[in-house]
Amino acid sequence: MTQPLNGKRVAILVTDGFEQVELTGPQEALEKAGATAQIVSAKNGEVTGWNHTTPASKFHVDKTFDDLDVNDYDAVLLPGGVVNSDTIRTDETAQKLVRDAAAANKPIAVICHGGWLLISAGLVKGKRMTSWPSLTDDLKNAGAEWVDEQVVVDGQLISSRKPDDIPAFSQALIDALSA
Repeated sequence: MTQPLNGKRVAILVTDGFEQVELTGPQEALEKAGATAQIVSAKNGEVTGWNHTTPASKFHVDKTFDDLDVNDYDAVLLPGGVVNSDTIRTDETAQKLVRDAAAANKPIAVICHGGWLLISAGLVKGKRMTSWPSLTDDLKNAGAEWVDEQVVVDGQLISSRKPDDIPAFSQALIDALSA
């Protein structure tokens, strides 16, 4: 039996301080479905995941933001984590990458605090989405319709609130890539 995502590639954009399970959970689900999920960051080497407020494991960086061509990928995944999300949102190259993905109509899957990058990139106005509750005002002020749901799909934008939502979040991304 073939896996539904054979040949699909997903770029996972992070910096140090991402919520570790928000990377590993979706990455594992994507790879189990046959996709390749690569970690992309500002610098070569390694990035450090966090378990809430505690540094955790280190992960190999497959590509840098500068080396990434969104056209080589089928989707973009944005894990949360306050430290990661606060850092990545000010990275102009990361902003350009998500704008390019949106312009190419590729799925963008964002969880927890990951929405900050989309706000800074100007991509949430008129979108229905969810996030960690502390982003509610930020998303509304940027023109999004915020809802408290496990997973929200608005066109190619997939959003979830927290680690407990990872199974539904991962399935929504797999479904988008299978379409």
